[in-house]
Amino acid sequence: MMKLISEAEFENEVLKADVPVVVDFFATWCGPCKLIAPVLDQLANELGDTAKIVKVDVDQTKEMAIQYGVKSVPTLIIFKNGEIVDKVVGALPKSELKSKITPLIG
Repeated sequence: MMKLISEAEFENEVLKADVPVVVDFFATWCGPCKLIAPVLDQLANELGDTAKIVKVDVDQTKEMAIQYGVKSVPTLIIFKNGEIVDKVVGALPKSELKSKITPLIG
C-alpha cells in the first residue's frame, strides 16, 4: 500500500531512502490521479521492498510542488540516492512505469 507523506516526512521517506522511490504528486480532485492510483498500488505490491512508492498531495505541499517543478498532476518523480533520475507527467500504463523503475533497483 502506498503511503501519503507530508513535507516533514519527505527527507526521510524519499531523499534518505536506500531504495528507489517513486513520488506521486497528486491532487484529490484530479481524475487521471484517481485512474493511476490502483496501478501504483499494484506496482508497489509487485516491487515489495526493492523500491517504494509514496504519494504527496500538491494542495497540502504547495512549496514542495513548486520546488520540484510540478505544474500538472499526476507528476511522478523517481528518486534514487536522493537524486531525481526520472520524471513522468500524466498517467502511464503500469508496464511503462515498471520499465522505468526496474533498472534502478539493485
